[in-house]
Amino acid sequence: MPVVVNLDVMLARRKIRSKELAEAIGITESNLSLLKSGKVKGVRFATLAAICHYLDCTPGDILDYTPSEDDRRGASED
Repeated sequence: MPVVVNLDVMLARRKIRSKELAEAIGITESNLSLLKSGKVKGVRFATLAAICHYLDCTPGDILDYTPSEDDRRGASED
């Protein structure tokens, strides 16, 4: 998957536990865990904004795009 979630990295940098973040932004720990592992198909902008506000970061600090070889090949054929 070309989109990589680096939420666990930001939590470690800020020395904040997942439980604390989940409580602060109003989502369950299990949903936050799914987000951290990249197993979700989408995230609401409001949730992303709340995470960024609490962690004092930007969406680019949490989400990264790394195209796969297939993605690169498909883009060059356009």
